[in-house]
Amino acid sequence: MGNLLILNGSPRAPRSNSRRYAQIFSSCYGENTEYFDISKRNHPELCAKLAGTSHVLFVFPLYADGLPVTLLNFLKSLEAAPPQNKPAVSVLINCGFLEPQQNEMAVEMMRLFCRQNHYPFGSVLKIGSGEAILDSPFRFLAVRKIRRFADSIAKGSYGTFQTTMPLPKGLFVKAAASYWINYGKKFGVTKEAMQTMQIEP
Repeated sequence: MGNLLILNGSPRAPRSNSRRYAQIFSSCYGENTEYFDISKRNHPELCAKLAGTSHVLFVFPLYADGLPVTLLNFLKSLEAAPPQNKPAVSVLINCGFLEPQQNEMAVEMMRLFCRQNHYPFGSVLKIGSGEAILDSPFRFLAVRKIRRFADSIAKGSYGTFQTTMPLPKGLFVKAAASYWINYGKKFGVTKEAMQTMQIEP
């Protein structure tokens, strides 16, 4: 199985859905995991950690159809200070879209990084409806797929997996709109304000 390092590339890692996914993964994979949030200050520490692991799992959300800047900045540091023995890289990515294939461009960016820097590429799990599925009746679908994903890494039998909530797109959009409107009300932000480009008061 080998030891595995989990790195959370979410900009809000300590309170992120990515952290929740990482916790589920750890419980499915076994005890040989070590978890860290990526921050601005810990790049040297994490680059050194990679030297002593056989596998690294990057867990992160989709940002503007690509990688979040937190992860991009770390990959730049890793490119400048690579470990001598490079671990296999796997990816668990989630997005707020219903369709898990929306994550594909970001996955290809990770594949490109690995190809250009000679890291073995492992398994991929693409999760749609990532902001909602863990708190829905469909949580079991995410957990079941994470279990298969973790098993593929543990056995070295790599593959690509995906899951989402089995809802009609129209229903999902309505539910998402209702959620954000109610969320905005908590902070005194109207639907009309959220539909503008003005994101700062």
